[in-house]
Amino acid sequence: MRFLHTSDWHLGRSFHRVNLLTAQRTFLDHLVETVRAREVDAVLVAGDVYDRAVPPLAAVELFDEALHRLADLGVPTVMISGNHDSARRLGVGAGLMERAGIHLRTDPAGCGTPVLLSDAHGPVALYGLPYLEPAMVRDTLGAQRADHAAVLGAAMDRVRADLAERPTGTRSVVLAHAFVTGGTASDSERDITVGGVASVPAGVFDGVDYAALGHLHGCQTLTERVRYSGSPLAYSFSEADHRKTSWLVELDGAGAVHAERVDAPVPRALARIRGPLERLLDDPALARHEESWVEATLTDAARPHEPMARLVKRYPHILSLVFDPDEGPARSLASYAQRLRGRSDQEIAEDFVEHVRSGRAADERERAELRSAIDEVRAEDMTAEVAR
Repeated sequence: MRFLHTSDWHLGRSFHRVNLLTAQRTFLDHLVETVRAREVDAVLVAGDVYDRAVPPLAAVELFDEALHRLADLGVPTVMISGNHDSARRLGVGAGLMERAGIHLRTDPAGCGTPVLLSDAHGPVALYGLPYLEPAMVRDTLGAQRADHAAVLGAAMDRVRADLAERPTGTRSVVLAHAFVTGGTASDSERDITVGGVASVPAGVFDGVDYAALGHLHGCQTLTERVRYSGSPLAYSFSEADHRKTSWLVELDGAGAVHAERVDAPVPRALARIRGPLERLLDDPALARHEESWVEATLTDAARPHEPMARLVKRYPHILSLVFDPDEGPARSLASYAQRLRGRSDQEIAEDFVEHVRSGRAADERERAELRSAIDEVRAEDMTAEVAR
């Protein structure tokens, strides 16, 4: 059986104020054509269909159009909600859509109920595990703790229990939206840290033939059977070196996996350039970036006069300007976003406590209080989002 594994469409998202809806439409055209040309048996979408819980109308219309086109092909689509989606909103009409071969899995209680397909070798069970916010699903899944490893482990216990009741030789695929240990993050993913921990071990997926993951935006192979497809478009300059693809996965009759990357259309190349302003303006080696979306980092000791106005003449698609002096007191001009890049909410809170107390760091009891407060706010936000 042949699957096309994709995720993290983030419909409705912009890139440094550039509207990406046209690029997202181009990707979906490419997806539909790939399904047709490569004779795909099922499409897997591992969460973050939208970029936010209440997406703009244009994004909803694009999603609706994509579903109609996939249904018209007669190829089943299995789709889960991610941490950016409102599971409740995305799941509206799921029962009706199922009749058209569009299988939306947004309810954690249904983790152990698969979509059943079959080929010449027998049945294939596809289990959709939507993003599991620990505090909200712990009781539903009967998890011992309210953390990512516990709730995902409990969901996978349901999957394995159901699979054990299936006929011998039934092959299995799981869709999940999570941060799995060994994966590499980008700047554009929303922090899902709970209790100071964001990741879960890849071994949680033991017992299934393939785990189609979403959440991380880089295409990655954690094991031969556990993979991230990554996002089809770059959503931050930290993804400038990514090769954006989907996975074309073949599952043979014995459950062995063969995976091939299928390149996604690139609307415009990304470039990160760094150096003194005059070099960025004059260096002929940088000519290849003149039509790219550019993030320029200036290393001048003093802030140059009107740098953006000068850079835009050479790089008309420049989107971001960062100051990071090589030396001297001007280093303090680094942007707030720069200083926070790559840091979790917990780390930022602890840094703040240390700063306001003139260098005295939070002790273990205080760090635990901060973790508890952050987790509580996250749960409240998720509850409010679901209720909207």
